[in-house]
Amino acid sequence: MLATKHTLQVLPWLLLFAQQAAASGGCDCTTATDGADKQGATKLKLVAIASILTAGAAGVLVPVLGRSMAALRPDGDIFFAVKAFAAGVILATGMVHILPAAFDSLTSPCLHKGGGGKSGFPFAGLVAMSAAMATMVIDSLAAGYYRRSHVSKAQPVDSIDIPERAGDEEGRTDHVHVHTQGHSHGEVVIISSPEEASIADTIRHRVVSQVLELGILVHSVIIGVSLGASVRPSTIRPLVGAISFHQFFEGIGLGGCIVQANFKVRATIIMATFFSLTGPVGIVLGIAISSSYNVHSSTAFIIEGVFNSASAGILIYMSLVDLLATDFNNPKLQTNTKLQLMTYLALFLGAGMMSMLAIWA
Repeated sequence: MLATKHTLQVLPWLLLFAQQAAASGGCDCTTATDGADKQGATKLKLVAIASILTAGAAGVLVPVLGRSMAALRPDGDIFFAVKAFAAGVILATGMVHILPAAFDSLTSPCLHKGGGGKSGFPFAGLVAMSAAMATMVIDSLAAGYYRRSHVSKAQPVDSIDIPERAGDEEGRTDHVHVHTQGHSHGEVVIISSPEEASIADTIRHRVVSQVLELGILVHSVIIGVSLGASVRPSTIRPLVGAISFHQFFEGIGLGGCIVQANFKVRATIIMATFFSLTGPVGIVLGIAISSSYNVHSSTAFIIEGVFNSASAGILIYMSLVDLLATDFNNPKLQTNTKLQLMTYLALFLGAGMMSMLAIWA
């Protein structure tokens, strides 16, 4: 439900972006309409909505439905490779697709038409770095909050019957972890170490999946608006296939995180639905404002550049820190050479395939 709340908080800003971009006409760097065909473009946009919706839903459902199969269970070897592939896709999305587009937007000549020359300050890099650090802070605070909530609900040691065995004081401490809460006057709570580790993993996966979805949603709406506002079939046609593959691979990555987070069925459906709909909703929004939307306005460049920079920072941080670093430091992977090679290959394949899509989109 936190993912839903965060998404609803972001949507008004995205709508404001569309409204401001439509209203602003301060810069008219490119007003040529060569190749414009609104009727043909509309047909392609409808195809794009169906294609992107299907691809996104299929991608996020592959890991969700696959957990009933032994080979695709979260603790299986194949799932390690699937997650590495998806992390490579997300990393390439942030580094190769989104961040360069953000630099292009925030260094566009349209922003300096009034004079003064081109600014040399890399605002896109600054926003991306700030978003990555903010993601780290949110990640840490959310995990700490959930962990404290669990500890506060732990059962006091006075109400737990621990069998006494003579001369086995040390043996008892091997099976339990005693935690003293300073704010409760020395009250001792007892937590099973395996249980504590499992809960900590679940908390981390839930935070990761929610923050990751937030970053993906922002980016998906922006590229949907850009496609929906275009009136050139020659521009839309290659984007349909590229964005469909893009959504499919991102869906696999997000679906893997959702599976590991062990969300309830309702929360899983909500998160999968939001992801699947954001691209098509962006296209519909782009179609609605296409008559007044000016992709070359200074306002459109600034807002799109800032949103893309923030989205890139979030995705780069999540892919490297929360997905790759965690799995690659897993003892199961480090002690299995065959699994290591398979995971590395999947990572390079995912990043390489997603990078190749930058040729068309």
